[in-house]
Amino acid sequence: MLITLCYLYLWARWGRRPAALVRTTVQRLRSSRCSFTFCSAAARPSGASVCLSRGGRVFCIGETQSIDDLNKWALFLVSPFIIEAEHIAFVTESIWVQGENLQRSSSSSETVVKWSDCCLLLACRPGDPYQLIAEASVDNFSKLGVAFMEDRLQMDNGLVPQKIISVHLQDSTLKELKDQASNKQAQIIQPNPESSMEITPEQDTMAHVAKDDPKILGEEQPKQGQGNASGRELSGESDRGAGSVEHYHLHLSSCHECLELENSTIESVRFASAENIPDLPYDYSSSLESIADETCPEKEGRRVNITGKVPNILVYVGPDSEEALSRCQQVQAVLADCVDTEQYIVYHLLEESALRDPWPDNCVLLVIATRESLPDVLYQKVMAYLSQGGKVLGLSSSFTFGGCQLTSKGAPQKIVQNLVFSRADQKEVKLSVLSSGCIYEESPGEQISPGKLQGHLDNEDKDRMIVQVPFGTHGGEAVLCQVHLELPPSSLIVQTQEDFNLLKASNCKRYEVLKEILTTLGLSCEMRQVPALTPLYLLSATEEAWDPLMQWLGKHVNPEGVIKSSKLSLKFVSSYTSDMEITPSSVPVVTDSMGFSSENFNLEIYRQNLQTEQLGKIILFAEVAPTTMSLLDGLMFKLPQEMGLIAIAVQQTQGQGRGRNAWLSPTGCALSTLLVCIPLKSQLGQRIPFVQHLMSLAIVEAVRSLPGYQDINLRVKWPNDIYYSDLMKLGGVLVNSTLMGETFYILIGCGVNVTNSNPTICINDLVTEYNKQHRADLKPLRADFLIARAVTKLEKLINTFQDKGPHGVLPLYYKYWVHSGQQVRLGSLEGPEVSIVGLDDSGFLQVHQEGGEVVTVHPDGNSFDMLKNLILPKQH
Repeated sequence: MLITLCYLYLWARWGRRPAALVRTTVQRLRSSRCSFTFCSAAARPSGASVCLSRGGRVFCIGETQSIDDLNKWALFLVSPFIIEAEHIAFVTESIWVQGENLQRSSSSSETVVKWSDCCLLLACRPGDPYQLIAEASVDNFSKLGVAFMEDRLQMDNGLVPQKIISVHLQDSTLKELKDQASNKQAQIIQPNPESSMEITPEQDTMAHVAKDDPKILGEEQPKQGQGNASGRELSGESDRGAGSVEHYHLHLSSCHECLELENSTIESVRFASAENIPDLPYDYSSSLESIADETCPEKEGRRVNITGKVPNILVYVGPDSEEALSRCQQVQAVLADCVDTEQYIVYHLLEESALRDPWPDNCVLLVIATRESLPDVLYQKVMAYLSQGGKVLGLSSSFTFGGCQLTSKGAPQKIVQNLVFSRADQKEVKLSVLSSGCIYEESPGEQISPGKLQGHLDNEDKDRMIVQVPFGTHGGEAVLCQVHLELPPSSLIVQTQEDFNLLKASNCKRYEVLKEILTTLGLSCEMRQVPALTPLYLLSATEEAWDPLMQWLGKHVNPEGVIKSSKLSLKFVSSYTSDMEITPSSVPVVTDSMGFSSENFNLEIYRQNLQTEQLGKIILFAEVAPTTMSLLDGLMFKLPQEMGLIAIAVQQTQGQGRGRNAWLSPTGCALSTLLVCIPLKSQLGQRIPFVQHLMSLAIVEAVRSLPGYQDINLRVKWPNDIYYSDLMKLGGVLVNSTLMGETFYILIGCGVNVTNSNPTICINDLVTEYNKQHRADLKPLRADFLIARAVTKLEKLINTFQDKGPHGVLPLYYKYWVHSGQQVRLGSLEGPEVSIVGLDDSGFLQVHQEGGEVVTVHPDGNSFDMLKNLILPKQH
């Protein structure tokens, strides 16, 4: 009765203001220990009183809901599990949705509310629904609830909220957990909703090694023996499975804010920028400044990336909105049609990230496609980027500089006009274009010093529509356009049939102009077709493992010979015929290895160089796969651990890296995902983040432990990258872990450039350069050889870690890492400068500030450079 009267009073006072009603209701009734629930009307708890109904969703109040047993939950705090006095603990029930549009678009004019911005995640429990325990202030809890009611609540990792309900955590439960917890710094971790997050690791492809080692084949390769392939790549979840599990000071997978250290981040072949790169076999220029005005050299018909910049094209379209998102998609689509997608990744640069993150260090081209003026802070960032040699493309944007100003011509916007475009070779291209209604003119008292690219209207005034404007002394430049090169003739803003016909007739020339601009800005526009998916082959590294594998398969496939998982169906067949369908969700697996042959993977080389007791014994190989991180999904928890699964591919079509980062997978990049099982109650089981460090170290050791190769300057960069010296990235490691009972099932994705010189550099470039400088005769490496040696080294490193802990492997890790004596700044570019001194017991960086103590630091969550904006973790 009291609750009902309070509700009637509040409704009478606040009327139709849902945010105020919810917040006041929660504030006034919180001390009564009742539970507040936000859910669909159909899911309303029995006996609960509805306070607010909106769009099929309700806010209701009911009897106290308590959680008195957290043993089946995966905890995300290493420090004591304590709810602040003025905060509310609550459970969010969610489901995982695949696909690009994970959240329904909001019909509200208000902004999207991010779940992770409003609360502190405490624990999770996998299943259907996927449950998360978090705490939040009254205001933030109310904000989450209202956003849920209005369909504006957004969660990470493909989770879609279904219900939010406040809970009471029993004092006895909190005390028990507090007694178990240590006084270490807390780590806030975001969950992976599925036990197999599809993240694609990369590895470089073939190149062979070492002359005198009998296990390393020479130029003549023996015939391949039989092998078997089964299993698919799986992606692990960071959450615990069902069952009672003791709680330890664990770093479970996925940590978006803390560095995703747990997820063993590895944005595979997304390479770091570098200056002063020594001359390599293909004459990479020695510095950014000296190459600014040079033409990119060609090798085998392909443009070489000589700037050392990360191959990211960033698209900025202004403040977040549905219209901006649509405009970004249009720009991304036309760029994907123009540039070599094996060399570049096109990202939407959100305004928040543009203002906060160190994107200038990780960008080969910035595209600005918004009529709105840039915020002052962002404008200064763009100018600083240009001064450092950056490239900018303006598409009907208000952005100008260098004596150039934008003037309205008085003509209607978005009308079709005739353009005369002058190429860099002075040849002219005439075409019909959709203009913005504005033109470029010289600012009063200033003079434009344009480059060779120019475009003007075919009229008496020859109004400037495209200008190339150089900036600074390091090769920075921008091409600014007031024609809509990003819009196709079918765009909705093209209203008449006549305009459509004119634009359609000029469509090929539109692409010609855009490619000329992109090429002038240093990008490669050679086209590459997406390769067709190929069948998997089930191979075995040892003959004795084959019969037990076949017997196991016979018992576990369904009558159609299929093993299904949430991501993929594997259909085991004795042979492959062209009429068999291959899709990202359904792939045939050929079990007859007698007919297996591949130019890119020699089973005999792999067998001879794999010297393990368990790891990497059963192979799933594909020439082209969607992603190796999904191939083991159906076999990961079923196949006996001693059969050691590994997935290997030559190319991937759906590669994905840390966070939302994509993963380049060109031919020549060795790609694999390895399954490793680690006991929870073990040295490594208590320090899961070290898995990524061990894998990175194993790759470097696989090369540098070869006779004669010890001086090949291959190194590890914290937390999971493989580098040439400290200059350029060669590859990386990505880890997904799932705790089931007392065992961590860990997927380790690896990618190392072996033979692909583009888009940056590969191991064989280093070998060739070493031979030239030292008059040596080291043989190039092969991917199959390197993968086998890396897996062998990893198993040895794991055994050493289990026996001796971190100190058993850290001396070797420090021998090869790039950070000795390195200076970084905390918080921002203006933050205090500190020196990196090593890793702590959990695998995080430790730094020393002059006159201060040694402390542990975490990344700030940006996905561009993990060593930028390091932060001290919060004390709890």
